[in-house]
Amino acid sequence: MQKRFFQSLALGCTLAAAPWMVQAQTMQSGADAMPAMKVQGAARYACGGIGSDESNAMRAAMKDHPLALLFARASGEYLANVDVTIKAAGGDTALAMRASGPVCLVDLPAGRYTVEASTEGMTKSHTVTVGRGSQTADFRF
Repeated sequence: MQKRFFQSLALGCTLAAAPWMVQAQTMQSGADAMPAMKVQGAARYACGGIGSDESNAMRAAMKDHPLALLFARASGEYLANVDVTIKAAGGDTALAMRASGPVCLVDLPAGRYTVEASTEGMTKSHTVTVGRGSQTADFRF
């Protein structure tokens, strides 16, 4: 009888602690909240920023990448599913992708590039020079 009582007590304590255990297991550190880097030719990139953990992690990592791209409406609402093409000075495409979130971190070889972003029938472009520290190209549609 006493053994069964202690087993029930232990089970009750475990079940009571379960929500805390689940929360601890699902909390992510900044590095875990980052989407994986993808590779296309000489370019590496990661896009995301959906949800506060991922957004905070990506914004914190902007300084560690030569180029960061931000996408938003003129009203300030973030945008995803933006088509992006980055062309080198000679016109060769260095990167072509669809941004799955409002923040993209891009690693490219040093040089001058034209970044073109298109969404909802609108296209914007910025010229950037990579290799002089990190910089941000902010696209407002």
